[in-house]
Amino acid sequence: MKLLNIELGKLSVSALNMRHGKQAPDVSDMLPSVRARGILVPLLVRPQAATLSGDEEATSDGYEIVAGRRRYHAALIVAQENGDEEPVPCAIMDAGDDAAALEASLIENIERLDPDEVSQWTTLTRLIQKEGRSVEQIAQTFGVTDLYIRRVLALGNLLPAIRELYRAEEIDSATIRHLTLASKARQREWLALHDDPKSHAPTRGQLRAWLFGGAAISTKVALFDLAGFKGRIKADLFGEGGVFDDPDQFWKAQNEAIAARRDAYLEAGWSHVEVMEPGSYFHSYEHERVSKDQGGKVFISVRHDGEVEIHEGYLSSKEARRARSAAAKGATSEADKATARAGRSEVTSALQTYIDLHRHAAVRAVLADHPPVALRLMVAHAITDSPLWSVKIERQAGRAEAITESVETCAAETAFDTKRRAVLAMLGLPDDAPTVVGANGSGISNGSRTVAIFVRLLALCDADVLRVIAIVMGETLAAGSAVVEAV
Repeated sequence: MKLLNIELGKLSVSALNMRHGKQAPDVSDMLPSVRARGILVPLLVRPQAATLSGDEEATSDGYEIVAGRRRYHAALIVAQENGDEEPVPCAIMDAGDDAAALEASLIENIERLDPDEVSQWTTLTRLIQKEGRSVEQIAQTFGVTDLYIRRVLALGNLLPAIRELYRAEEIDSATIRHLTLASKARQREWLALHDDPKSHAPTRGQLRAWLFGGAAISTKVALFDLAGFKGRIKADLFGEGGVFDDPDQFWKAQNEAIAARRDAYLEAGWSHVEVMEPGSYFHSYEHERVSKDQGGKVFISVRHDGEVEIHEGYLSSKEARRARSAAAKGATSEADKATARAGRSEVTSALQTYIDLHRHAAVRAVLADHPPVALRLMVAHAITDSPLWSVKIERQAGRAEAITESVETCAAETAFDTKRRAVLAMLGLPDDAPTVVGANGSGISNGSRTVAIFVRLLALCDADVLRVIAIVMGETLAAGSAVVEAV
C-alpha cells in the first residue's frame, strides 16, 4: 500500500464500491468537518485500467475509489465552494489487499491523532524535536501521507494568536493556507485587522490577493526549469508546490520561455504563431481545426495567473471559410484549363448523359454483389466531401470555454486521439490533421479525394477498415443525442 495525495479530477467511484450509484450521497453530516479540516482518513483507491484494442489493458493516470465515496463527494462540494480543488489523501491498494481491513486500519491509525490540527502540531513537533522522528516515520505510524504531516507542521510558521484562532474555528483552512506563506510582519498586520471591529480582515481568495499584491503565481504554471530560476520561491505545502515571491522575475522568465516555444513552432513549419494578450481567452467555438499543411495556426493564450495554454491547428471561422473558397476557385480554374486544352468533346451532351447513366447503372448492379467493396466506398464518402453526401463533424464545443477545454484535455479524448492518429497513418493522411473526416492528403485535389481514400481502403484488411469506421463514427456522433445513450 502506498499513500499519495491525488487530484480530484483523477478520481472516480469504482463500480465495485458497495454504495456505487448515479445519485450523489448525503454528506451533510461530514461537510462541516471537511470544510474545516479537509479529508483526514485516506480514500482507498486502485489504478484505473484503460481498455485498448483486443483484450489488452493499460493503466491510465486515473484511480477508482474502492472505499471513501462519501468523503470524495464531500471534497467535491468543498472544492466547488472554494473554487479551488485540493488533492485528497489516498491509499493505493496493491494486488491482494483487502479493502475492508485496510480501511479499518487507516481509521484506527487516524483516531490516534489529536482531534484538532493545532494539538497535532504540538505532538508532531515534540516527536521530531525530542524523539528525533522523521516526517516519513510519523506518517507511517499514523497512516497518513507525508504531505499531511508537513501541512500540520506548517502551522509552526504562524503567530500563536493566529493558531489559537484556528483552533477555535474562527479561521477556516483556506485562510490558514495563505497565512502560512506570510511573513511574521504581514501576519501581525492581518491580526490587527482581525482584532479591529471597524476593519475587515481579508480571508480565502481575498487574503491571497492582499498578501501577494494580486494573484499569487504557482510554480506549477512555469514553462521554464525551476532549477535555473534565480528568484525566490515560497513553499506552499497546501498547494503541493510553491509560489513566486517576485512576480516581475517570474514574468521575465515565463515570457522568454513563451518566445522560445513560439520560435520552435515556426521552425517546425507552422505558418503563424500568435501569442495572445495576457488575460485573453481562446474560444475554440470561434475557430475551426485545420492541419499545419492546410495553413493551421498556433495560438498561445496567457492567463493573469501565469498559466499558458497552447492551441495547435486552428483558423478563425472566417479564415477557414475564406481558405475553402479559395481552394474551390483554384480547383475550378484548373479544371477549366484542362478542358480548354482537351479541345472540343467527341460526344454530344445528350450522348454523354446517356453514357454516364448507363455506366452508373452497370456499376451499382455489380457493386451490390460485392458488399466489402461497397462498405469501403461508403467509408470513403463519409470521410470526403462527396457531392451527394453531407457529413458533419461534432465540434465538441460548449458555451463555456472551461467546458470545451476540459473535454479537449480529458483522458477519453486523449485515448480517442491516439487511435485517430493510427487511422490517419493507415490512410496516408497528415498525422497532424485534427480529424479523419474532411482530412486531405498532400497533393490530393478536391475532385479525386474520394477516389484516393477509396483506393487506400481497398488495400486494408477488414479489421483495419472497421477501425477506420469506428473513428469516423466517433467524429460524427452528435453530442447530447439519444444515439450516444444508445451506444
